[in-house]
Amino acid sequence: MDYTIENNMLKVTISTKGAEVVSVKGIHTGHEYMWQADPQVWGRHAPILFPIVGRLKNDEYTYNGKTYHLGQHGFARDQEFEVEKHTKESITLLLKDNEETRKVYPFKFEFRVNYNLLNNLLEENFSVKNTDNKELIFGVGGHPGFNIPVDEEVGKEDYYFATAPSKARVQIPLKESYLDWNNRSLASTDSLITLSDDLFKNDALIFELCGHDNKFSLKTDKNKYHINVWTRDAPFVGIWSQYPKTANYVCIEPWWGIADRQDANGKLEDKYGMNHLEPGKEFNAGFGITYHGEDDNE
Repeated sequence: MDYTIENNMLKVTISTKGAEVVSVKGIHTGHEYMWQADPQVWGRHAPILFPIVGRLKNDEYTYNGKTYHLGQHGFARDQEFEVEKHTKESITLLLKDNEETRKVYPFKFEFRVNYNLLNNLLEENFSVKNTDNKELIFGVGGHPGFNIPVDEEVGKEDYYFATAPSKARVQIPLKESYLDWNNRSLASTDSLITLSDDLFKNDALIFELCGHDNKFSLKTDKNKYHINVWTRDAPFVGIWSQYPKTANYVCIEPWWGIADRQDANGKLEDKYGMNHLEPGKEFNAGFGITYHGEDDNE
């Protein structure tokens, strides 16, 4: 089922399946900011990643000597959430462990996703509560896909990424969906990164953020359209679009977790980038997105 939140600038539609944002529209222009999930290219809008981010080696892990199968990005994006609270400008959706989740992830938890509107800012907040009697091990992240408006005057390669603070960041390459750890390098994120299809020929661009506040912007000099993603305390961000299939969209993904390293031993307890939460404790994280249309006067 779909629910909406809105104010005088944006109307946001959220599905209870996966707690996924499926539409963000400008109130005055009707402009659709979100990718509309063309199944021939990429059939999602903005999936929620939990309890892992990225891919496990062989899509499996071991915990307490038992092997579990868990697909890329976990199961939350395909689960039905319940609406816990809904107001005009805010909604909170809840997923609890169930018989299905415990077959692939042997933990008890409460996972909440909150969306909150403030002017042209959409906040996406995650809360993970450990309701088990043992340590909870998890990853969580966002995966919003943004439309890239193109026409006769503005092409895809007229867009670029800009970062703040303007500084170089460590980039972690992927090899066959896993982290190629030994080939990490310092990337020139202190300069503009021009958007192109070939930018993603080796999969996502992944940067270490070390948990500091960062802003990743998608913009063009040919109009006022731009998206700002404020990663807040996320330790990683991924920038991705489908390749070799291509279309006019791109994802900017704040992560509190990451794919397996090539040298991962398969044990969940040892997995790099995971969060460890004691019984009864709660983990909170999130990010913000500001939307600016082509004709904005802001």
